Amino acid sequence: MPGPPRWLSFIVRLTILRSQGANLLKPGYLQSTTLLGRTARWSRGLALCAVLVLAGCSFFSGLKHPVAERDRAPRVKLDEKRIADAEPRVEPRSRGGNRSVYTVFGKSYRVLDDAQGFRERGPASWYGKKFHGRLTANGERYDMYQMTAAHKHLPLPSYVRVKNMENGREIIVRVNDRGPFHGDRIIDLSYAAATKLGMLRKGTAKVEIEVIDAKAWQQAKRQKQRAPAFAAAPSIAKAANLGNVAKAPSTSVANSAVKPLPQPAIPRPAPPSGKTMLADGARHYVQVAAFSQLAAAQGVQNTLLERLNAGELPAASANVVIHPADEAALYRVRIGPLASRQQVDALIAHPSLASYMPMHGVSE
Repeated sequence: MPGPPRWLSFIVRLTILRSQGANLLKPGYLQSTTLLGRTARWSRGLALCAVLVLAGCSFFSGLKHPVAERDRAPRVKLDEKRIADAEPRVEPRSRGGNRSVYTVFGKSYRVLDDAQGFRERGPASWYGKKFHGRLTANGERYDMYQMTAAHKHLPLPSYVRVKNMENGREIIVRVNDRGPFHGDRIIDLSYAAATKLGMLRKGTAKVEIEVIDAKAWQQAKRQKQRAPAFAAAPSIAKAANLGNVAKAPSTSVANSAVKPLPQPAIPRPAPPSGKTMLADGARHYVQVAAFSQLAAAQGVQNTLLERLNAGELPAASANVVIHPADEAALYRVRIGPLASRQQVDALIAHPSLASYMPMHGVSE
């Protein structure tokens, strides 16, 4: 074992001088066995202390102390135009993350028994690289490149439509985590979701969220796949020399004699004029959504009425109606009547309706 370093020898000498005081001035004192024994003991003690100190420094320098890492976006940038919304599907509640009441930072939160028709407005935030790969509340791995989100009260998993109130963009996300537990924020979005919603750079945005009925969404999707196309695209019709498209057949719901359900007391646009009726007597609608629950249909109806009144949709003279449930037990939300199929096509292609479930035209 190598001898003590020079600084340790200096400390030993200094300690001896301070402890012995004036005795060092006496003749022959330094040669006494007592002093030599004390000096040896001091040297061994201080050497042992120095070894322990050095070992401790070496041990602590090897530890990686947890430091608060600031969340950030990854180096890989996503093309927001290529990001696909989450597709609602019927899923059972996950085993994790669905306790009726849970506590975080000393505050208790309650999970909703039924989120049907749930809507909320408030600030949204996002989380990215810092949490990528970590377990979410329901036991899945957080993937910042997926369209997911965290919410304090919704059952896991849930599907939510999120609208950015600042730029009008809308997305659909799958809620599989708990949070955010910061201030008055209502939802935490993944990096991909924040990118598509246009709030990545700012970090937060005022949003409106609305729970989607996954079962009704899937039913409407299957119905659209089974139904024939409403009308051929203009280029296709021209290429096939089809001329004017024939009147689309009426659906069983449109021909039913059941009276429409009373609508919520919300200011509506002016009633359609006679010009809305075509020469062949047909009226055209855009079916936006279909729900098994009337309350959910009325929630979408209210939202669309607000947009019509605000002039956000190219259908100023139209209304939003709910057709009563048919054999499939679905309440259908439709915008109309519209004066032409061109208006139907324009409404279906309008950006503000892009996040709704698959839409199609209906004539009656």
